[in-house]
Amino acid sequence: MSERQKDRPWLMRTYAGHSTAEASNALYRRNLAKGQTGLSVAFDLPTQTGYDADHVLARGEVGRVGVPIAHLGDMRKLFQDIPLERTNTSMTINATAMWLLALYQVVAEEQGADISRLQGTTQNDIVKEYLSRGTHVFPPGPSLRLTTDMIAYTVSHLPKWNPINICSYHLQEAGATPVQEIAYAMSTAIAVLDAVRDSGQVPRERMGDVVGRISFFVNAGVRFVEEMCKMRAFGRIWDDVTRERYGIENPKHRRFRYGVQVNSLGLTEAQPENNVQRIVLEMLGVTLSKDARARAVQLPAWNEALGLPRPWDQQWSLRIQQVLAYESDLLEYDDIFEGSKVIETKVEELVADALGEMRRIEEMGGVLAAVESGYLKSQLVAAHAERRARIESGEEKIVGVNAFETTEPNPLTADLDTAIQTVDPAVEERVVAALREWRETRWQPPFNHPRCSSALERLKEAARGTDNLMEATLECARCGVTTGEWAGALREVFGEFRAPTGVSSAPVAVTAAEGSALARVRRAVELTARDLGVGKLRFLVGKPGLDGHSNGAEQIAVRARDAGFEVVYQGIRLTPEQIVDAALAEDVHAVGLSVLSGSHARLVPDVLQRLRVAGATEIPVIAGGIIPSSDAEALRAAGVAAVFTPKDFDITGIIGRIVAEIRYANQLDPLEVPA
Repeated sequence: MSERQKDRPWLMRTYAGHSTAEASNALYRRNLAKGQTGLSVAFDLPTQTGYDADHVLARGEVGRVGVPIAHLGDMRKLFQDIPLERTNTSMTINATAMWLLALYQVVAEEQGADISRLQGTTQNDIVKEYLSRGTHVFPPGPSLRLTTDMIAYTVSHLPKWNPINICSYHLQEAGATPVQEIAYAMSTAIAVLDAVRDSGQVPRERMGDVVGRISFFVNAGVRFVEEMCKMRAFGRIWDDVTRERYGIENPKHRRFRYGVQVNSLGLTEAQPENNVQRIVLEMLGVTLSKDARARAVQLPAWNEALGLPRPWDQQWSLRIQQVLAYESDLLEYDDIFEGSKVIETKVEELVADALGEMRRIEEMGGVLAAVESGYLKSQLVAAHAERRARIESGEEKIVGVNAFETTEPNPLTADLDTAIQTVDPAVEERVVAALREWRETRWQPPFNHPRCSSALERLKEAARGTDNLMEATLECARCGVTTGEWAGALREVFGEFRAPTGVSSAPVAVTAAEGSALARVRRAVELTARDLGVGKLRFLVGKPGLDGHSNGAEQIAVRARDAGFEVVYQGIRLTPEQIVDAALAEDVHAVGLSVLSGSHARLVPDVLQRLRVAGATEIPVIAGGIIPSSDAEALRAAGVAAVFTPKDFDITGIIGRIVAEIRYANQLDPLEVPA
């Protein structure tokens, strides 16, 4: 087959952004020069959750997991010398998606771009934030309104933009089975399309344009056949739903359009070189099948379980895509799985089971009702607990973790401190100083402070009424309003929302059968409670800062509950002050802190210091998360009793260690519980 007859490759992206807008801009330009064909912007947690860098909750989080964007000046720097009219940009942003799109549009206008030609995607799927990622801000109703208004605006003004990227990626990371991933994502799409249709902002005859701009962002795991069948099932259900529920006749509008990030959850800290073949296998699941091929692919780096990847690590992942697309003959053939009985049987099974779960959600009143009731979250927590139990028992094997653990020294990680990229703690101080300077000088032309105040008042007025919020948001962007001010104005009107944790209602995943590891830990918990003269040991699980990745914290909380602890878990996004206040009020015997965003170096010592000031030195503090070895040593030196990272997959063993630390902190003799 001649070269010109080949299919076009998918968009190749690297999820990137860190430190500052200037540093991220330099990274983007380097990546584009290496052959990357689209940008994928990672924003830091304050930006994602609507806080400025000097907010108390932003401490330790600025520039950690993405780039901080506080105002129009930051967005200008982020895309300096990158022509937005000719760039396809994906922005992983949800609660504040409208705000970031407004900043992006204004920068494009300043570049002289025709905004009707802007191409890209805003993730903008708030439902999965309540369930897995945790960067939600507003309650479900107002959040859906923001999404609806943004979709209606883009259909008229940015017709090539994908205003929502319904994202099942994080659902799989939170434990979703393929059936749950399909069902929950499709139920979210139905809620969004129903809201747009019923808002009256888009004429019925233009609903095809709305459906045609809905895209999806999925997760591809290592179970290649199942994952590839999942994508075919997604496409089949989407085609049926859009035709039957919304009357979309044009097959181009009904096409299932998706991008993919292959599974970071499956990457291991142990023997991290194995992550390369995992990434390749996961990528094949979404590229080999022409009839269900991803439109855009971004791959994590081999060392993502260790910390922030370096530019070289991201280049390696980009080259993996390029070798497949340009060296292999993959793009020269029609669908190579067409007619396979094995594939068709599995697809039919997934379709039937997903439709059944979608009907169950519909009977509850739709996906928002299922979120608010806690049903969806408890199902995910339970599914994740079952998976962890299979790993701990050895039923589900992970090479290098619970199977084939013997290894030669790894030259890639011989010096762990240089195997990942670190963010200079001084970056936060510089970002905060620049933010304050922006606030002080924005009264100068073309901005002025009174104009900012009136723009925010207009935004609040629109939020109290029924006007589309995009125009008021654009005015805020143009006059120099900050991210925290925009979100703060909407918080005043909409309020905030704390999503259900799913912990209390999650069923037992590991039974405490006689002679089992959990039975021994339960006995240790009982004996320690007796020795301390209390009815039950109390354990606080805390999520300090803005990190919303709560899967690990939830699994620890559920297993501690099953081991006989009384567990205090208030969910995500707490300050060190709030965590210590809760520990003292609940008279807990241990505190566990889960941090995956890299802010552990600042937030964990803060909790330790506050406990010391309160005189609660007998409460051991345990830390868990993606914590480099040098940081782990520093935390232990600061007084942390134990540090656990992703390589520590034995949750029951972790709970046993926590009991041991409680005994040590209270000067009790070590406990030997017979097997």
